[in-house]
Amino acid sequence: MTPAAAPVRPGPVGPLGSRQTSVPVGGSSRDTCRGSTAAQVATVGALQYGLLGTGSPAHLSWWAGLRDMDRGDRMADRRALDLDSLAISDRFRLFNFTRRDDHVAYLWVLRAMDRLREVHQVQVDAGEVQAALNELARLHDEVPTFDGNLRDRLDALYEDGVVHRFDDASRAGNLVRYRNRQSVYQFSELGYWAYTSVEGLLAARIQDANLSRLVFSDILEDLKALAAANRAGEGEQVYRRLSRLDSVMEDMGRRSAHFHVTLGEIIRSTDASPETFLRHKNALLTHMSEFMAELDRYLPRLATAVRDVEASGLASLLDRAAAADERPFVDRHERLGDWRRRWSALRAWFAPEGSQESRAGELRNATRIAVSGVIALLRQISEAQRGGVNRATQLRHLAEWVWNAPDEGAAHALMGAAFNLRSARHLGAAHEDAEQISPRATWWDAPGVEVSVTLFRSGKAPTPGVPAPVRGNPGARAALRREQAGQRAAEREAAGHLTDLGAYGRVLDESETRVLLKLMTRALEGRTVVAGRLKRGSGADDAVMIRLVPSDTGSAVRTAQGLLHLPGFRVELAGRTPVTGPGAGSGAGSKADSKAGSIAGGGR
Repeated sequence: MTPAAAPVRPGPVGPLGSRQTSVPVGGSSRDTCRGSTAAQVATVGALQYGLLGTGSPAHLSWWAGLRDMDRGDRMADRRALDLDSLAISDRFRLFNFTRRDDHVAYLWVLRAMDRLREVHQVQVDAGEVQAALNELARLHDEVPTFDGNLRDRLDALYEDGVVHRFDDASRAGNLVRYRNRQSVYQFSELGYWAYTSVEGLLAARIQDANLSRLVFSDILEDLKALAAANRAGEGEQVYRRLSRLDSVMEDMGRRSAHFHVTLGEIIRSTDASPETFLRHKNALLTHMSEFMAELDRYLPRLATAVRDVEASGLASLLDRAAAADERPFVDRHERLGDWRRRWSALRAWFAPEGSQESRAGELRNATRIAVSGVIALLRQISEAQRGGVNRATQLRHLAEWVWNAPDEGAAHALMGAAFNLRSARHLGAAHEDAEQISPRATWWDAPGVEVSVTLFRSGKAPTPGVPAPVRGNPGARAALRREQAGQRAAEREAAGHLTDLGAYGRVLDESETRVLLKLMTRALEGRTVVAGRLKRGSGADDAVMIRLVPSDTGSAVRTAQGLLHLPGFRVELAGRTPVTGPGAGSGAGSKADSKAGSIAGGGR
């Protein structure tokens, strides 16, 4: 059903009579090869891909352009891709009535409301909808009966957003009806789009596919008239001609998409029923050949006409079209941008900028590839019929082999190899506590077992996966390095003070005490026992060397925390000089020994 403009009463906005487009959707031709023998896969692959030409880069670019083209030139700004998830969910909610158990009843309710809308009854109540359903029931036997639950179905459509609902007290003829809820309903704008899309899908027929070759002369005439009207300054004529061109180009894109999808459907069913293809092959080849000849004849003239229109003044052309556009809910700036996008899409069909190929040229290349594929497919079908080998004979031979198999296991193995069947590994999963399940329990009585999605879908046991990467923290590492470098610098400074000033005759601070204790620990760990007596020990770090020399009187070191007693030993400290070359070790040793002697004199 074609939507028409309808008067809108104050309240929720009704349908605006916008033009709807439908996009044909086809399945993948690879599905027919799944689960077949090698011979069947080779045959079906040759038949299907011979026509579709999937290996051709030109064909791939054609389908990419065709997909965008079929969305309609009016959607060039890709508004649908800018919707967020909430807006998409709200629009999908409009189709909830198609998923209910009584979806057919909801469809007839919407058809009754659309029938009332056609006679300009935009806002209707349940009684008027029931009267329209009764009228439809006299014409169609499929109309269901509603036993007093029509208002509930209308309320459900209101909850889905398909219709608006509001109260109208003026419809109450008496006090009883006034006390009852007098609700009236009307289509919402998006709800009407959802309803018309469902009706368009139900009314779609693959037999209507065609490539219109007669449209090129009309396009050329409209382009010439558009250039003349723009030069004459006739704004309304410019708007009419440009609107007609936009409609024609949108229709041609939709027809071409529908035609090539229908070709794919023919290929899918050719191997099972070659008679269908043979019955239409002559008409199909003639239709595509005439379309290509007409396109080759008009394409240069159309490109010249497009450039002639632009030479007449493109800016004034678009400005006149936007001024004559009567859409009240769109401002002038948006209308101007919309018409600029429409002209860019029309120009891309016949006269693209630069070295890019026009869409009409892509359509010609795709049709030429399709003609070659149809001829190759016809040759393959003829050879298959001549040799007596096709899908039906292959299945008959397979059935005969399975019937003559020696046992049931061999028959299962043969069918599994033919149709690529695998064992259901997820059916062999065990219960967590096998002792709770009796081995004599049937499948109906035994409790269910949790099965992972990976095992159910692919037949492979789930794995923990790769370990998660270690989280790096460069900021903390840098802070620790700075802290460590500060501590090392403080220790080197304290070691220098110990070397220069010695450990006796003064009070050591915290850093010097810490360095001295570390050196003493190393020296005590390295002591040796000779003849039952402890001899001197020594230890060192990268800057200071310490010696613990035996002493009868012992010694004591003053620190900030108190007095450190060293019974039987005294401390000798010496600085260490880095070794920079051969022979430097002896000089360093003599210097350290001389300095150690001077420091040792400060002990007591």
